[in-house]
Amino acid sequence: MESPAAPAHQLTQQPRLGEAPRRAPATRHYRGMLRFPVIRQLIRFTGVGIVCTATSLALYAVLRPWLGPQLANAAALIVTSLMNTALNRRLTFKITEQRRMARDHVNGLFVIAVALVLTGGSLGVLHWLNPDATVADELWTTTLSGFVATAVRFTMLRHWIFRRARHR
Repeated sequence: MESPAAPAHQLTQQPRLGEAPRRAPATRHYRGMLRFPVIRQLIRFTGVGIVCTATSLALYAVLRPWLGPQLANAAALIVTSLMNTALNRRLTFKITEQRRMARDHVNGLFVIAVALVLTGGSLGVLHWLNPDATVADELWTTTLSGFVATAVRFTMLRHWIFRRARHR
């Protein structure tokens, strides 16, 4: 029988009958700032965000002449947000099982809606203030408002959609 005073890392390594041995949490291998799960998640989230932002801007620039600014923004945001949810699920929060994937993506649609309100609203304000805004002005506006949407997205993903993996 284990002593109740045994260190926690020893208790997590003891297998139960019929179970494979458990590994100690990965956080004990990290030093400095990387020992905090949120820092590791922010680094991975940033990488995913760079890829998705570049893709979104390219889609917006391609679709803008045919769809106009609001529909091009919505189309680019929806496509890249689906990609973003899948990549963040797998890479940022280390969720690999298929269980709850559909629910995660449905919840991700709400995050898309929030981002769409923020970026679409900023485009609306831009065109209200400057009706002759260029595509470059629109790209800067959606990029800057996208930073705010990104902070909101990380917070919602970490504390709501993927809260079960906050400490990975």
